[in-house]
Amino acid sequence: MKKYASYFLVSLAILSFNACKQDKEKNAEDADIETNISSEEKDAEVNIPSEINSVLAAHGGAQTWNQMKNLCFEFKGRSGTEIHTVSLPDRKTKIEHKDWSMGYDGSTVWLLENEEDAYQGNAHFYYNLMFYFYAMPYVLADPGIAYEILPQETLDGTTYDVVKISYDSGTGVSPEDEYKLYTNPEDHTMQWLGYTVTYRSGEKSSDWHFIKYDRWKEVNGLLLPEKLTWYEVENNQPTSERNDLVFKNIAVTATPLEASVFAKPEGAESVSR
Repeated sequence: MKKYASYFLVSLAILSFNACKQDKEKNAEDADIETNISSEEKDAEVNIPSEINSVLAAHGGAQTWNQMKNLCFEFKGRSGTEIHTVSLPDRKTKIEHKDWSMGYDGSTVWLLENEEDAYQGNAHFYYNLMFYFYAMPYVLADPGIAYEILPQETLDGTTYDVVKISYDSGTGVSPEDEYKLYTNPEDHTMQWLGYTVTYRSGEKSSDWHFIKYDRWKEVNGLLLPEKLTWYEVENNQPTSERNDLVFKNIAVTATPLEASVFAKPEGAESVSR
């Protein structure tokens, strides 16, 4: 892979910073968001079980989430700070790091590195991974989802309501993935997420991973995570904390972002699965 001039990344970082900064400045204007939702959204809500609708309501509501047009957050990963910017209606995405950036422009996943092999990983797998974890539980109301209400389960000494989520064939890049949503029986807030990983194999997995959602922040009417904690697992049960991510500079608003924010930059490579 060729070495690319670092000014491309600097320019992208400036664009993303400005986009997130403008989003925060629009928060006051978003107080008067139109409350009507489309007939398609209403039809979709009919197919969501009451257990999921209760969870969504506890986190600000599907209607509020559907009115939002962008989401920005950042965290310190293993190799440095990452800034994530997402266009919510079409899920266009951009992630920026001091050594690389990647994104999805609506048709292509792209990767730009400022030096050879600056990014270690699979960009096609990663470009929307953290968004999906971060945007729980709202993304569990996406089209193409099947729900199964399970008996209550106990994790780490506490009993939770449980809903299992699977996907219709052809939904997303990993339709064999499964999730378990663990919620507080009293206030219906999300507490844990169990998930399987099938991206590389394409086959169902019986190995469950667990993330604890124990710190939330209200942003523009929505509860969004401030911290995610991954756990070690034994016999498909979480045992002890493994690592966590703390999120900063969180913004979610009804301000649409320009397509240019997510466009594949000059020098970037298209990434296939």
